[in-house]
Amino acid sequence: MPTVDVLLFAGLREIAHAPTVAVELGDLATAGDLLAALGEQYPALAPRLPPCRVALDHVFVRADEPVAGAREIAVIPPVSGGHDGPLRVAVLPTPLQLSAVVEAVEHAGAGGIATFTGNVRRQSRGQTVEHLEYEAYVPMALQVMDQIRARIETEIEGTRVAIHHRIGRLEVGETAVVIAASAPHRAEAFAACREAIEALKRDVPIWKREVAEGGAVWIGQGP
Repeated sequence: MPTVDVLLFAGLREIAHAPTVAVELGDLATAGDLLAALGEQYPALAPRLPPCRVALDHVFVRADEPVAGAREIAVIPPVSGGHDGPLRVAVLPTPLQLSAVVEAVEHAGAGGIATFTGNVRRQSRGQTVEHLEYEAYVPMALQVMDQIRARIETEIEGTRVAIHHRIGRLEVGETAVVIAASAPHRAEAFAACREAIEALKRDVPIWKREVAEGGAVWIGQGP
């Protein structure tokens, strides 16, 4: 498996503590594969990667563009006017980090931060679960998640909300979703966090396939 050097900038460079990192890729890897591999091999970067773009030899490329043959590879975070801070909503193929979700909502005026973490459980509907497989319509999922975030922040005064969801194969015990809500007081933080998970399960196009000893079945949305 070849190793390529990837240039990092701004917040990505600070997180990695290096301007360049080495990433292992398959021979036929695309720019999208590169971002996925970067997040897997450097988990601290994963929450910041969804809005980033890949540049090959100083040219932005699509996710399906092959990486092989490029002399210089760079991952470009959003530029001035974009978002280079902690992500408020994210759909990630890599393990979720509670600290990243809390960081997205904490601030000096937040007297309380409530969090919800949804994990894959062993027993479900009388079956012994082997693993789950999450699938999402990612562009729409991100849009709806951000609408949920904005609505809650408007309806519950003083709140900030962040929602991160995992996709792909998850083993028992792994985290499928993390939500954080901050507010000046605990009651508002709890209410915002609860409303976020209920709306996520109801409205966001994310589905799970439950693989158990008795077979596999699509369950629906949410963990």
